[in-house]
Amino acid sequence: MVASEEIAVQAILFLIVAVALYFAANWILERIEVRLGRRLEYRTLYFFALLLGLAMVSFSLIGRLSGP
Repeated sequence: MVASEEIAVQAILFLIVAVALYFAANWILERIEVRLGRRLEYRTLYFFALLLGLAMVSFSLIGRLSGP
């Protein structure tokens, strides 16, 4: 039963981090657009790339820190 509890806690942690990364990626993209002084034409694509990069790094860190 302990293993399933650890998996549940890890899943909740991933969910919380994913929501935070969504807002962080949006904020970063908005800062970039403010600096450029215009909305990016392919904003969704840039948002996806930014979110994917942040998720890969942070989820990898979580996986390493939480152990095997």
